[in-house]
Amino acid sequence: MTHITRRAFALSALGATAVLAGCGNGIGNTNASTIDARVDATLANLFSEYPNMRTLEAKSTGMLVMPLITEAGLGIGGAFGRGALRINDVTVDYYSATRASAGLQIGGQQYSHVLFFMTEEALADFRRSPGWAAGADIEYAFPDRGETLKAETTTALDPVIAVVFGQAGLRLGATIEGTKYTRIIP
Repeated sequence: MTHITRRAFALSALGATAVLAGCGNGIGNTNASTIDARVDATLANLFSEYPNMRTLEAKSTGMLVMPLITEAGLGIGGAFGRGALRINDVTVDYYSATRASAGLQIGGQQYSHVLFFMTEEALADFRRSPGWAAGADIEYAFPDRGETLKAETTTALDPVIAVVFGQAGLRLGATIEGTKYTRIIP
């Protein structure tokens, strides 16, 4: 078993972030209007491809929209993206999403995701947190053979529902578990 020090891990994650910066995902762009335009385009795409997500939106108390998450890894990897928290169709805050990982992995991918906050308490906890980490308590909704996104009746009772879509790249799986969301000022 190889022992990886925290310093080596941090340097590797920094290197992965540098690789992600070259992927055209807007890492260097902190302009609020650019983020809002990407969020608008992402939501338009989500609702045109998966119209039943409008029902989930109507039931939610807020949505965190991450238009583009870029993920890359070769043993050690990372992911990064920027997005906006919307309440009643109004942007109230901007967030970055970051993740570092280690293990058997190779490749890269990009995808979009939306967190639907289904309770006022879940939304308040997210907004109060200095850095909120997505964990195993999130319910996922994935495209079913690329046709529809389904959120079951029982799923709609979960406090946070993550919808992951628009995957592109050469990497298996797309999950947001372990992703840290941090409020940013664009």
